[in-house]
Formats: sequence, structure tokens, C-alpha cells
Amino acid sequence: MPYLDLADDPEDSRHTAAERASAAARSTWISVGVNLVLTAVQISVGIFAKSQGLIADGIHSLSDLVADFVVLLAGHHSKKGADEDHPYGHQRFETAASLVLGLLLLAVGVGMLWSAFRKLETPESVAQVHVLALWVAGASLAAKELLFRYMLKVAMRVKSSMLVANAWHARSDAASSLVVGVGIIGNLAGYPILDPIAALIVGFMVTKMGWEFSWSAMHDLMDRAVDVQEVAAIRKTLLETPGVAGVHDVRTRKMGDLIVMDAHLEVAADISVEAGHDIAVLARQRVMQRHRVLNLMTHVDPLHCPDLDHLEQPLAPLR
Repeated sequence: MPYLDLADDPEDSRHTAAERASAAARSTWISVGVNLVLTAVQISVGIFAKSQGLIADGIHSLSDLVADFVVLLAGHHSKKGADEDHPYGHQRFETAASLVLGLLLLAVGVGMLWSAFRKLETPESVAQVHVLALWVAGASLAAKELLFRYMLKVAMRVKSSMLVANAWHARSDAASSLVVGVGIIGNLAGYPILDPIAALIVGFMVTKMGWEFSWSAMHDLMDRAVDVQEVAAIRKTLLETPGVAGVHDVRTRKMGDLIVMDAHLEVAADISVEAGHDIAVLARQRVMQRHRVLNLMTHVDPLHCPDLDHLEQPLAPLR
């Protein structure tokens, strides 16, 4: 799954909560419809055609369907504004949803692996599949690939990592349909064992993607910093603010798909406290207008003077 790179397009990096929620709901409801149809068709035809690979693919589509409802729930909660208990808002509902999506994929993948291993232990029990399974696998591949491209386009437009995760969930199902199709072709060609092998490969793919989503979301929940390119873009905006002579100790952490950060601004030592305050306010406004920053806490330091906040030895207490 690619990370969202917003540093090169700061003017287009901010979207209102309403815009993000509307885009998420619209694309996700389309995904719900597609996954509902695919789940029913893949599992029913898989049972009829005796294709374990197609049944595994149908279970994967079912996990997509559950994931869609997780996204809808998270989108509903993440658009809420700040309140007394959540002074920075509810954006981390999106991160939590990404974690749930990853764990869901992980569980589904492990289940697929277990089922495929059981079949491979008794290869004589593998039956020849019906040709109808191949047509369903091909149709599923086309539907999932089109759904992935649509959802990823929406996700990148509104800069939502949660929607990116859900889009790549759809891509994983497209890849699994391709593998299942190859396995069914092999089965029809006289190699029945290829169908459970296809189910095994799908299980590995789903497990790997689930682990990656979960691990990335866990790091975000532990206040992972944004990438260096985006930090550099924010630092540049700060340095271009009139009155700012230098910037140091820029720290960032993710709040859903937004950023909470703090920075020390160096200003001329001979200006008034009020002037320094005005420079800091202007710098904060510029950053929040140009970047996906939810809040910026600034600290003003006089230029060419020691930064007493970072002395190795604490100051002696006042008497």
C-alpha cells in the first residue's frame, strides 16, 4: 500500500470533514453493492462447482463487505468536531478503522491458509471443478479491479489513508481472483491440486496485506511522525514567513490523516513580545492554510540566544 505523499501539493491537501465524509460514504456504498453481489455469487457458484479457490475468494469478498461497514462507521465518527473529551477532534477513528481492516484481513488470511493446508493434506479429496467457476472468477477479477481504481482515485483526491487501505483491500481481492482463475484453469486441464494451491496463495496474499495494514496503523496510533518530505515543506512555509529568521525542533504526529505539530521559531532578539507573538500567529496561519495541519504550537526564541528549553542541566530553582 503506498503512503499518501502530500508534500508536493500543499494547496490541494486540505479538505473539509464534510467533503471527506461524503466522498468516503459514496465510494464505500458502491463497494458495498459490488461486494454483496460478488460474495453471494462466488460462494454459491464455488459450492456448486466444487472450487475451494472460488469459495476462498468469496470469503475474501465477504471480508471486504464487513470492511466497508467498518469504514462507514469510522467515517461517521471521524467527521465529528472537537469536544471537551476530544480537544483535537475524532480524526483517529480513521486510524482505528485501518487497524480493524488490517486485523480483519489477517484473520481471514489465516483461515484461508488453514483450510487450504487441510485440502493439500488429502489431495485425493480434491474434485474437478465446473467450468462455470472460471467465468465467475474472471468476472470477479474485472469487477474488483475497476472498483479498486475508482476507490483509489477518490482516496487520493480527498487524502484519506483509511480509503486507501480499503481500496487496496479491493485490489487484494482482484489479485486473489486472478490466482483463483489460474488455479481453476489448471484444475480443468487435469491438475486438480492447483485449485487448493490457488486458495493457499490467496491466503498468503491476504495475510501479508493484513499484517502491513495493522502494523502501519499501530505506528500511527503511537504518534508516528509524518514523512520527511512533508516536514520539509512545512519548514519551508515557516521560514518564508516574514519575521522568522530560523526554525528548529519541528515535531509532528499524525491525527488520523491530519497533523498535530510544534515548532520553535527564531526571531530578532530586539523586537517586542507583541511583535514576536504576531509573527508566530502569522506563521501558524500560513501553515494551517497550506498544509493538512490540524494544530501548530509555536515557541518563540530570540535569534542567536541559547534555547534554555534544551539545556543539558536544568536551571537552578528561583530563590
